[in-house]
Amino acid sequence: MSQLTKARCATMAILFCNGVIYASWGVHVPTIKDRFHLSDAVLSLAMLAVALGGILVMAWGGRWIGRVGSAHAAVRSGLLMALAAFGILLVPQYALLLPWLLAYGAASALNDIAANSQAVMLETHFGKPIIGSLHGSFSVGGMLGAIVASAWRGAGWPNEAHMLVVCGLCALITLLAARGLMQESALQAAGPEHAPASSDAPVSAEPRLHRRLQMLGFLSFLGLVVEGAMYDWTAVYMRDVAQASAGLIGAGYAAFSIGMATGRFLGDPVRARLGPTLVIPCSCALCIVGVGAALLMPRPLLAASGFLLAGLGLSNVIPIMFSSAGREAIAHCRTASAGLAVTTRLAYVGLLAGPVIVGFIAHALSLRIALALLLLCALAIALVSMRFFRTPA
Repeated sequence: MSQLTKARCATMAILFCNGVIYASWGVHVPTIKDRFHLSDAVLSLAMLAVALGGILVMAWGGRWIGRVGSAHAAVRSGLLMALAAFGILLVPQYALLLPWLLAYGAASALNDIAANSQAVMLETHFGKPIIGSLHGSFSVGGMLGAIVASAWRGAGWPNEAHMLVVCGLCALITLLAARGLMQESALQAAGPEHAPASSDAPVSAEPRLHRRLQMLGFLSFLGLVVEGAMYDWTAVYMRDVAQASAGLIGAGYAAFSIGMATGRFLGDPVRARLGPTLVIPCSCALCIVGVGAALLMPRPLLAASGFLLAGLGLSNVIPIMFSSAGREAIAHCRTASAGLAVTTRLAYVGLLAGPVIVGFIAHALSLRIALALLLLCALAIALVSMRFFRTPA
């Protein structure tokens, strides 16, 4: 196995662990609510703290990753993320929970940027799209983490023991993956013609680059608005609108997750053949058809099928945007992490805002209308991306 292939597998392992931990802590949100007797409004502050921690650290994080290298940063942030996630259920007071979740969100965001920086560098050297399959490992990790966490809770075993086992195993996998990851200097030595030297100068020093990264961030923002809303509201839609039985309430979430994972593993060859100029609009069209079918035919199996199509369509939007951000930065002799820091900072606001926006509109009007507005986000991504990707870096 070549060193580049080892680095690809190691990066998949890092993103897999990120997905496992993210899903595992998410399943324990009701545990936190019950432990501290929180209302929905107060609980939302805890959810906000995770996203806010990531947003606050991204500007500094891009420079730090560029300085120490994406390999070292991925391992260090991965270990910190596992430690922070394990401690969430051990915090004795709610007042201490918020800064702890802030730290977990920061570590998770740093790990995400570092792993994506490694992925962009590897994609450059492979000479073909691979980042979709790497993001697919995150989706698989999320599904596996949710299944294990749900089964653990169903068995009545201690929640703290679950997080200890999950975070301990993820820390071990991260340490093992460290041997496969490659530093940027080694990647440049492996193929200098594909990897121009990157400086630590801020991307704001190049106005054109900064504008393009912000546009990629805006498109990622719209994509994560839709993605976040799908993850958080499909179960509610299946129960309240599609009138699904108790056994089928989770079918919409499961179908969307399966569509996301499948689309990411299969999307790289399609992207290599068609390019983002065609892939993004076609993906958005598939997402629109899927969500539209679920809204127009609110029956459990039809709605779940629609969410499956939506997941397939949306699956490659974020991988393409993140890959493009890193490649744009490299083309302007900046580090991939510097470009990703600008784009992901805007993107994660969408992941935070999407479920909240849908919630407010659903409360004021209806959930079907709120989800229908997501179609406008998908349409905007399609139209703007066709113009953006026709313009060379």
